[in-house]
Amino acid sequence: MVYPYQWGRKQSDNWDKQTNFIYKTYSFDSLLLKVKKYEKPLFNYSLNRWYNFWSAMAVENILATHQCVIPNRNSKDKLVDFTINEIPFDHKTSVFPKGFGQSFDYARNNKKELILWLYRNQSQEGRKHLNNRLFVVLYDEKENQHWKLKAEISLLKSAIDKYLKKLSHNDLVQLNFGDGLVLSDIIWIK
Repeated sequence: MVYPYQWGRKQSDNWDKQTNFIYKTYSFDSLLLKVKKYEKPLFNYSLNRWYNFWSAMAVENILATHQCVIPNRNSKDKLVDFTINEIPFDHKTSVFPKGFGQSFDYARNNKKELILWLYRNQSQEGRKHLNNRLFVVLYDEKENQHWKLKAEISLLKSAIDKYLKKLSHNDLVQLNFGDGLVLSDIIWIK
């Protein structure tokens, strides 16, 4: 059976609490057993949250294979997933946002504008922060199903490897939200 990628609602702390089992559910079959009793909205929410979490873990594992990256072993730390060249970063994999209102090419040429948009439009609940963040932005120009790229491990690895080989501190976007310098950047997946 095919399951659609439909959140059905915005992410919320309340629904996150109900689906926190995703962190210890290692296979899709096990997930289906746990969520089969749920009505469709929470069922879809659980499936998509699980997919997003485990694809983010794949990205972090790819990053961790590089000498300049040190994973944060504290899984409870909501602000730092890893350090790159001694700079701490949280990581966020996101599909290219429709709400940005500009084309993908425009965003690539104006990455600071997109980064500011991503910070301003992040969840306003427990996951919100204004600290260093490395965004992985997915864009599928053929089918417009950006979310599917989260499962394309070799594509992710290739783009991450290329990014880290040429990464320079000078390429990072510098922001200040009122509490000091924040560093950010985007790894583009197309």
